[in-house]
Amino acid sequence: MSCWGPLCIGPGHWRFRLWAPGAEALTLEIADRTPLTMTPEKDGWWHAETQALPGTRYRFRLADGLAIPDPASRGQNGGVHGWSVLADADDHAWQTADWRGRHWHEAVIMEVHAGLMGGFGGIEGELPRLRDLGITAIELMPLGAFSGQRNWGYDGVLPFAPAESYGTPADLKRLIDRAHELDIMVLVDVVYNHFGPDGNYLGLYAPDFFHADLDTPWGGAVAVDRPQVAAFFLENALMWLEDFRADGLRLDAVHAIGNTDFLDKLAYDIRERIGPDRHVHLVLENESNDADRLAAGLYDAQWNDDFHNVMHVLLTGEDEAYYADFADRPAERLARCLAEGFIYQGEPSPTHKGRIRGKPSGHLRPTAFVSFLQNHDQIGNRATGERLTLLAPADPLRAATALLLLAPQIPLLFMGDEIGSRSPFLFFTDFHDALADAVREGRRREFARFAAFRDEAARARIPDPNAPETFEASRPEAPSDAAEWTALYRSLIALRTRDIVPRLAGSKPEGADVLGDAAVSARWRMSDGTRLTLALNLGADGVDFPESKADAIFTLGRAGAGGSFAAWLEET
Repeated sequence: MSCWGPLCIGPGHWRFRLWAPGAEALTLEIADRTPLTMTPEKDGWWHAETQALPGTRYRFRLADGLAIPDPASRGQNGGVHGWSVLADADDHAWQTADWRGRHWHEAVIMEVHAGLMGGFGGIEGELPRLRDLGITAIELMPLGAFSGQRNWGYDGVLPFAPAESYGTPADLKRLIDRAHELDIMVLVDVVYNHFGPDGNYLGLYAPDFFHADLDTPWGGAVAVDRPQVAAFFLENALMWLEDFRADGLRLDAVHAIGNTDFLDKLAYDIRERIGPDRHVHLVLENESNDADRLAAGLYDAQWNDDFHNVMHVLLTGEDEAYYADFADRPAERLARCLAEGFIYQGEPSPTHKGRIRGKPSGHLRPTAFVSFLQNHDQIGNRATGERLTLLAPADPLRAATALLLLAPQIPLLFMGDEIGSRSPFLFFTDFHDALADAVREGRRREFARFAAFRDEAARARIPDPNAPETFEASRPEAPSDAAEWTALYRSLIALRTRDIVPRLAGSKPEGADVLGDAAVSARWRMSDGTRLTLALNLGADGVDFPESKADAIFTLGRAGAGGSFAAWLEET
């Protein structure tokens, strides 16, 4: 039985439950009706039963008179401080009921922000274009309801309720249904490590939802060791996978959860519930480079920040903040990344005060790593949101794109990459009053340690996250050379689909070599016994690329010259 959220227990009959161990009394309010006194149960639960229809608005009221939404609301009316809404399980007639998903090694992922793409309907309209590009999966940045009309996704407070500004639950189901018609998977980014700063009422009536003595950047740590809290997130995961038929989840920043038992049990319970008949993919973001979570087989892959970080250093020369960990011997670090997965596998991290980071990962399959040149984090966390198209020369960036899309690791693109967009992706919110001031000033203080923003005048030029213009400026726009970038992406993805993906399952790395200060080559034994060799030079000086008995399947630039790339597939 569902623990959290309303449960239909008969025709038109609903049971409402809330875990509120800190509440003295609790009332269920249904719009235009007399309030119902809720009954306490054991372990801090409260319940009430009544007749209602889908679409009915409801909320809870605490003993002090404060009205609160259901934290497991499946929909909101009037924002995160407004009414919760009973979901209609039959609000969409599925056209792809027999869809079973796609294999993980087939994934070519595009990360998208629903708000910037015109909501669920806007993304749906883009699906044919993405399919024609060769994209096999879209990853939706977090969808849970947040304060205001705009948010980059990671300030959600009602993780079961799709944000009203994106569309209705039925709109999201229609988007996913259409994606499946086009043979595209849909992954949902979920945030189980924190809640946003406005609209999270849990601490008022369920203080045990958090560990006040365990500090995180967002306050007390979420108490995932408590069964009621663990159930909250399991039910959320299952909602996306079952009610919306998503093909997988990306779990944001699980290093901030700090509880591997919870992560393992969550994945195990999901696998048990979904069963073997569907391809459902679970992906982690884990700054700790914890290879154990991947070796156990419960999680398919992890975002590999190490790949991004070292590639960013090679492309831009930047060495501030976390890039400092990759500025020394970057070609050597890239070679290790291609051959073994993580770069940090138990070494001390200078930017983490010497903390040991990572575990050995060379035994893992290449597809256990999701590689990217940029994503929402590394663009949005820049002061002015610049993309690599503004930070790196075009020829090395094209060569890096070829490495991303032809290496055996799973490639992830960020919306706008495929057109060479120069538009920024900025950090944006829709907070007001004192919170808006705090977020704006906190953002500017955050960048005071960077050389370019040490003086107050420079910091004042950092866009205000709450300004509507900041949101509007973040939409991808096609530059004059968009067709050239799109042609490059389409040709690389087509080559990956034709020559790499059929050989990918069971592939193994065979090592990598440093060819120069910014040049490497790497080799993999593919499942059919062929050897894939990739060579890349992002530097200005020429190097010698490895010799091959076979003709290259793809080249950019003159072999070995600055900004060049080559790929070979040969029989061994």
